[in-house]
Amino acid sequence: MPTSGTRTSYASAGVSIEEGDRAVELMKEWVEKARRPEVVGGIGGFAGLFDATALKAYDRPLLATSADGVGTKVQIAQRMDKHDTIGFDLVGMLVDDLVVCGAEPLFMTDYIATGKVVPERIADIVKGIAQACAESGTALLGGETAEHPGLLGVDEYDIAGSTTGVVEADALLGAELVRPGDVVVAMASSGLHSNGYSLVRHVFFDKAGWSLDREVPEFGRTLGEELLTPTRLYTLPCLALAREVEVHAMSHITGGGLAANLERVVPSTVSVRVDRSTWSPQPVFGLVGALGDVAQADLDLALNMGVGMVALVAPDAADAAIRLLAERGIDAWIAGDVADAGVHGEGGTVTLTGAHG
Repeated sequence: MPTSGTRTSYASAGVSIEEGDRAVELMKEWVEKARRPEVVGGIGGFAGLFDATALKAYDRPLLATSADGVGTKVQIAQRMDKHDTIGFDLVGMLVDDLVVCGAEPLFMTDYIATGKVVPERIADIVKGIAQACAESGTALLGGETAEHPGLLGVDEYDIAGSTTGVVEADALLGAELVRPGDVVVAMASSGLHSNGYSLVRHVFFDKAGWSLDREVPEFGRTLGEELLTPTRLYTLPCLALAREVEVHAMSHITGGGLAANLERVVPSTVSVRVDRSTWSPQPVFGLVGALGDVAQADLDLALNMGVGMVALVAPDAADAAIRLLAERGIDAWIAGDVADAGVHGEGGTVTLTGAHG
């Protein structure tokens, strides 16, 4: 028997359809900035539509897809109540996974789960997504915002997304093209990007007891501002690199660090050496190591250590690759070389040598 008193509704259970609708209205401005000519219609339908007519120009188009999130970096955004950059991180994790095979991102969709829909907060998240989509030439085709009261706190949320791109089969990059003599071209990260935050949070908050508003001289800003630095986008520079110089493979340096991610595009016929002395990581990496007494091997495993993307290029293309990337705002340098299996280690492996400058 129902009890007397106020009747139960969806709103009283913690879900507001009206606030969800208002969030959609607030985000429309930003979604419009992340369109491509191939997008059909607007947001609000059950599915996003993308005109694939352009694929007829390909001889053998291969579709590439990627799905990801931003891990526990969302906790930093929530604690700082700053939400307009975390979506930028999401796009970086997605589209730069595609570009390593030479694929041009076409469109993406996002998913935001939250304990309570606050329209302004959702719009800020989507703003970051749209800005990164515009910078990488990716259409924001649609998404979903879900309210999960009781599962997430009212100020908690998580975000994820998926993206689709295309590459001509003859232009596909990968391990089968890598050969002895190739050069390792490293591209600088903007900082931590979106990986290793469980270690970073443990060191700064649990071990060192630092607060997000702490001014850190090495950073020239607060700890929170450093930790929310958006992920660098390599998409358009790397697409230009693949078009204009002889690139054999690329690797997006995310969870697992430089060696493990680079090994994903290293065939068993070769071995790779990367020399740490060729670059100096940003101060945040050294502070994580010093404050947490973290061994170099663990830093290398959890963090990008200042390298966000790597290209393996023909030896006579290295200088041109570095110039091209510099022209597009990416600091790059020769960080190592590729040799026969057994020279730098077992076949299919990457060895990190030396110490950071």
